[in-house]
Amino acid sequence: MGVLLECSGLTKRFGKREALKQVDLSVESGKIVGLLGPNGSGKTTLIKLANGLLRPDGGSIRIDGQEPGVYTKSIVSYLPDRMYFADWMRVSDMVRMFRDFYTDFRLETAEDMLERLEISGSERMKSLSKGTKEKVQLALVMSRKAKLYLLDEPIGGVDPAARDFILRTILTNYSEDASVILSTHLIADIEKVLDEVIFLKEGQVVRQDPVDRIREQEKKSVDALFREIFAVPMGAMDWDTHGREGER
Repeated sequence: MGVLLECSGLTKRFGKREALKQVDLSVESGKIVGLLGPNGSGKTTLIKLANGLLRPDGGSIRIDGQEPGVYTKSIVSYLPDRMYFADWMRVSDMVRMFRDFYTDFRLETAEDMLERLEISGSERMKSLSKGTKEKVQLALVMSRKAKLYLLDEPIGGVDPAARDFILRTILTNYSEDASVILSTHLIADIEKVLDEVIFLKEGQVVRQDPVDRIREQEKKSVDALFREIFAVPMGAMDWDTHGREGER
């Protein structure tokens, strides 16, 4: 399998803060990869760079051998971590928009997923719960026949009962020559579908490994390893006698 996403010395700054620092990584096609790290580690920045929404300040990022641009946008399906549609739109309006905008959009796939989720096309987006809106977005994103799916917190706002359906949707709607990169804090919920993980900490890759290798070498789950790597030291905070947090 070939390399689908490759970063070399990738750096991104916001003012004086470096969100990503000399990031080197590669993702092959046919993989489901967890992009994991605490808040502020650079996950969303990396995903936006891959989607062409941001430009790097140093190094390079290539998708299918090319820098983000017109071609890469045609093969990347992106789920942002925030809602991006107008409240007045109906679900059917969203479906038509995707159908008209993306040549690789599979209408039957979208309609099937929405039916399984019991979401009517006649419903207005403003009438839906946050979790249902996120389901609509994910169904549309996964209905594209893309080469790379970039999913930023795809299950963060949905109820536990819907998570298995969403993970099955991800598993069954990408092909062998495509890859899925998903960012989430709910590691235990997604670990069973992951082939590989990338741990980001303060804008740097601290580990990239297949999930099976982690289990063999570390004798622990990805969730347990994550908690170990990103554990907050017990002495990092002091509390006064009234239970108020103090500074050190």
